[in-house]
Amino acid sequence: MTHSAQRLETEAAFAASTVKIPARPRPRSATARKVFPYLLVGPAVAYLLAITLYPGLFAMYQSLFVVKFVNWSWVGLGNYSRIIQDREFWAALGNTAIIGGISLALQSVIAMAVAFFCYRDPFVRGWRIIFLMPMLFMPSAVAFIWKLAFNDGRVISDILMSIGVVSNNVDWLASIWLARLTLIVADVWQWTPFLFIIFVGALQGQDEEIEEAARLDGASWSSIFWNISLPMMRPIIVVAVTLRGIDITTMFTNVYIMTQGTPGGATETMSYFIYRQGFRMFNFGYASAASVLMLIFTIIIAQTVVKRAFKSGKS
Repeated sequence: MTHSAQRLETEAAFAASTVKIPARPRPRSATARKVFPYLLVGPAVAYLLAITLYPGLFAMYQSLFVVKFVNWSWVGLGNYSRIIQDREFWAALGNTAIIGGISLALQSVIAMAVAFFCYRDPFVRGWRIIFLMPMLFMPSAVAFIWKLAFNDGRVISDILMSIGVVSNNVDWLASIWLARLTLIVADVWQWTPFLFIIFVGALQGQDEEIEEAARLDGASWSSIFWNISLPMMRPIIVVAVTLRGIDITTMFTNVYIMTQGTPGGATETMSYFIYRQGFRMFNFGYASAASVLMLIFTIIIAQTVVKRAFKSGKS
């Protein structure tokens, strides 16, 4: 071996001895691996609890008192016994069920029909945001637009008169069902896209090979939809409709801006009833009791619907 080869060998050995091999990180213990995911979501959970759990607990506590600003008088379940005998409470609950039920049914049918006719359209795939435009408007702006169309600006009445449906201007707030119709139309216009985008996403996510096999067997589009697509969409439909139904129970903005509960309280929903008791009549404890009862009713109905729907889907 020559002198230069020996020198290269020595330099290589020296370089290898000076290279620091990075230490491998110590594996985390089983406890640390279990706790780490909770630490990641902990701040978000704490924030959600702060803005939801605390107000709810405070409302439950406040419902046990007669509250007039700073004067709190303990009544126990007195507010609940009063509210159960309150006809206005049950009327508001019935109005919420009628207006919300009709609105939810129309939204579901329209959203499913539109999704069925265009879910394979490339335009829908690429431009879904266009279908969400009504949802992007502020609820107060939508309420003002429909108030102008129905009442203040008489736009709808002028259109109906121009096509010969009616002969005179329609007073939409003079009739119970016409006043309810204004709220239903405004809610359907704004929130049908919510269900549509969920339904069309569910239809587009289904396996195309199943549809192709059904078409090869001679099945029509409607038969494929009713017998294949719709049963496969059952869990998604139930969850989407339940979420939308829960949101409808809090309908307030449209009522506050468009009808103010008229005529004769026929359009007063539960949210507006709670607002009127709390911020107009200053019965804060009574309003809190109504809120708690409404929460209980909503949870019971939503739980029952979801449980029955998923149970029937398994059978």
